[in-house]
Amino acid sequence: MKTGILGASLMIAASVNAGADVIDDLQDSYRSAGAAFSEARGLAVWQTPGTQGRTCATCHGEDLRQAGKHATTQKPIEPMAPSANATRYTDAAKVEKWFLRNCKWTWGRECSAQEKGDLLQYLRSL
Repeated sequence: MKTGILGASLMIAASVNAGADVIDDLQDSYRSAGAAFSEARGLAVWQTPGTQGRTCATCHGEDLRQAGKHATTQKPIEPMAPSANATRYTDAAKVEKWFLRNCKWTWGRECSAQEKGDLLQYLRSL
């Protein structure tokens, strides 16, 4: 039984580390544009209303350790905080896909490299 618990703990730790590695890699690619990232700016972006008055919290909620719900479809959205969802940031292509979709839906445009890096800095702090 102890072996099973240890194995599960190691798998969770590996997932968390994989998420941190993907965030680091993505931020490195955004940094090539000369960006320095800020948790405070990431929170500000998270709270900034866009088209139709939407913010990130409209769907993802205020407590990012909890599940959210899409404002239109009511489809559940897994927690955004890496501390609550170890698989959240483990696939760079998925992160980019959702940045593209959600930035366009929220602000009517793509997010800049600066905004994406700042958002990831904020999200990784949770």
